[in-house]
Amino acid sequence: MANMVNSLRATLTRFNDKNGFMRSSHLTLSFVFALFPFCLFALSLAGVLSPQAPVDDIIDFAIGAWPDAISGPIERELRAVLQAGSSTLTLGAVLAIVFASNGVDAIRVVITDAYRETDPRPFWKVRGLAILFVVAGSALFTVAGVISVVVPVALHFFDEMVPWLNQSILSNGQFRQGVIFAVTTFFLFSCHKWLPGMPHKFGSLWPGILMCLVLWFVSSKVFTFYISSFSTYSVTYAGLAGIMSALVYLYLMSAIFVLGAEFNGQLMDEARRRGVPV
Repeated sequence: MANMVNSLRATLTRFNDKNGFMRSSHLTLSFVFALFPFCLFALSLAGVLSPQAPVDDIIDFAIGAWPDAISGPIERELRAVLQAGSSTLTLGAVLAIVFASNGVDAIRVVITDAYRETDPRPFWKVRGLAILFVVAGSALFTVAGVISVVVPVALHFFDEMVPWLNQSILSNGQFRQGVIFAVTTFFLFSCHKWLPGMPHKFGSLWPGILMCLVLWFVSSKVFTFYISSFSTYSVTYAGLAGIMSALVYLYLMSAIFVLGAEFNGQLMDEARRRGVPV
């Protein structure tokens, strides 16, 4: 226990000494630039895979776990763009892949720096991996969004034969939350496992992933309470209040991500000093 506390203290020191807040700003900006291209490509992909795909439900799945004050403005803009645009894959959607891949590459840089490593791969391989992440992530995102909607609806057909299904976790909002949690966990694992240039064992990755998940959950609840109870954004920023709230929230999420990566990096340094492979 004492060793873990010392590791956490050292992680906070690393975060500060390595300009963690500045890197969080870079990650936030990269995420903002990547968010809309990624969502638009994912929704375009959903339209190609299934013209009857429940786009509104997929949007809710994408940002439904965010606080309402933050997801509201982003959801409105996404719907406006989709209404003005097309649900088919076009050259714009292809360009969106490239723009969204910049956000993936920013994550790779943050993790590689936190692990105190260098990436030996050439530019084309790194960029190709980022694009693969965007395409595969969009497909996974679309499938998970559809599953979170279809499964509870499908269970209503079995109400008479198996009445308890209607009261189970599979037939209410908890199922969607479970799918969101599973996708988020897989996203974090994928970033830590495959984005860095050096391979690492799962035992070296899970502490930072777990820290990130727990802090994301807690900070989201606290931020939601703050926005609803004490925030003066609506007075200070007027019509920009929703956008400012979203930026602050994304910055907080980015800082936690960087902190989780630094925690893994600190534990890896300690393991290397003991001669333990990571």
